[in-house]
Amino acid sequence: MTTAAPHLLIEVDGRPATEADLRLRALDTYGHFTALQIRDGRARGMDLHLARLDGATRELFGTGLDSERVRAALRHALDGVRDASARVYVHWQDAPDRADPAATAEAADAAATTSSAGTRGSTGASTSVSTGTGGSGGGGTTLMVTVRPPAAPDGRAKRLMSVPYQRPVAHIKHLGGFAQIHYGRLAERAGFDDALLTGPGGLVAESAIANIGFWDGASVVWPDAPVLTGITMALLEPRLPAAGLPSVRRRVTLSDLPRFRAAFLTNSHGVAPVAGIDGTVFPGDTALLKTVTELYEGVEWDRV
Repeated sequence: MTTAAPHLLIEVDGRPATEADLRLRALDTYGHFTALQIRDGRARGMDLHLARLDGATRELFGTGLDSERVRAALRHALDGVRDASARVYVHWQDAPDRADPAATAEAADAAATTSSAGTRGSTGASTSVSTGTGGSGGGGTTLMVTVRPPAAPDGRAKRLMSVPYQRPVAHIKHLGGFAQIHYGRLAERAGFDDALLTGPGGLVAESAIANIGFWDGASVVWPDAPVLTGITMALLEPRLPAAGLPSVRRRVTLSDLPRFRAAFLTNSHGVAPVAGIDGTVFPGDTALLKTVTELYEGVEWDRV
């Protein structure tokens, strides 16, 4: 039976999140995540999401992350929900201190909850989810999955305000995005939709929550700067040339903006046009946006 996505569901390693689980994540922002739109139990670019999680886990924690463990955790959290917004977060959890009776009891309770959670599922069949922490006896990776209602672009052209900030370790979708939220809110208060992150010399990087592509009339230009290569961008970039849209990565600065005819944002919600940045207004290109949007919507959905 298909069920509606909850307002917010949180599972950790295949069981409902406990107070201890949330306390760990409230106090430890060293981790990373990926965000997916789920439709009919499938996601676009699933292999790219899994590769992102594995690569970041290796870089941050020195160990890989099994793709089947991630898939199982997602399926367990969805539990019959076909359309949703989902996220998978990865943290490192140290082994409980055996000299601390409270920690030991808490770990035992969590293990018991995980075992019983293995029977949950819309079909009534056992769907056990391994914690799969791996690593040495000192601890291991722990997965948190959140499920919310599905999201989609609202179709509005976005206006961006440039700000002097670039994300540290930009190639990882890491936690602790205070500055992104801060500058995004400043942009909204100033009447814009989002912030555009820039570096020294007005070097354009990305928006606070999306990649940005520009159209100069001949090529789609992706800023050559420290950025997170989003899944939507990664899916679009290799498909553009076959649609007659050459794609290049090139240094873009704020002073270059008047040379472009159009711009667009890409993130897990899809593709959105950019009306302008600061005082620069783009003429726009309906045909370009239509082609880019159709290319993305034509990407096959993968089984979770």
